[in-house]
Amino acid sequence: MKLKAVNIVAMLVLSVLSFPASAVPLAGNLMPGTANYFESFDPNQQPWQPGLNLNYEEVFKNYEFYEIVPDQNGSEITVNHYIRGDKAGSEKYLILPNGSLRKK
Repeated sequence: MKLKAVNIVAMLVLSVLSFPASAVPLAGNLMPGTANYFESFDPNQQPWQPGLNLNYEEVFKNYEFYEIVPDQNGSEITVNHYIRGDKAGSEKYLILPNGSLRKK
């Protein structure tokens, strides 16, 4: 009985340790593949954290906003800049292990 409990604990520890080692954590726990809307975007933060998250209705009340879409792996983000509802630009950033961003 004791050996079975030790095996279960060992499997849980190994499964938890193996996942984060290969994955890059998304700042602010952004959902991969999902558009997130923010009032501001500052890629120079160390570590980077997204600004105030806006819901869909709030986005169109703002003159300027940023749409941030993480890729499926969580290793990069696409940042679309909007002014008056028109796309003003788009950039891609890699999410580095220390949480900072590097323009791609």
